[in-house]
Amino acid sequence: MYINLVEHPARMTVGAAGALAEWRQSYKRATVMQVSLLIAGVLGALGAATIESPKAGWFVGGVLLGSIAPLTLIGISPTNDLLLDTSIEQNLDRVQELLSRWNRLHAIRSALAASAFLIFLVSLTPQKADAPSPQRQ
Repeated sequence: MYINLVEHPARMTVGAAGALAEWRQSYKRATVMQVSLLIAGVLGALGAATIESPKAGWFVGGVLLGSIAPLTLIGISPTNDLLLDTSIEQNLDRVQELLSRWNRLHAIRSALAASAFLIFLVSLTPQKADAPSPQRQ
């Protein structure tokens, strides 16, 4: 969410050429970290689903988090590839359009991660045991 709400809007203030240069550097640095965190998050959630109760929240959250990988590979990578192609530098209007598209697509990734996080938080909440109903007098 930081990228969508802070970093990307800030990068766009320097013009398309500067924004593209910054995006490329950010992309290179973020890729390894994001993949590592995604794998750790999915494995952790699925691991928790095998030992925690209730299991459904951990499983659903893990699946939501894991869905970021195919979204990135299928939905976002084509835009990434266009932005990484050096020939795009000659068409700054297209660069601006692609960076805006990239931000919208990244927002979907952010929403999936935030949803998974909320599900994990709910899954951490202790479940109340069924309390006996009070007797009427």
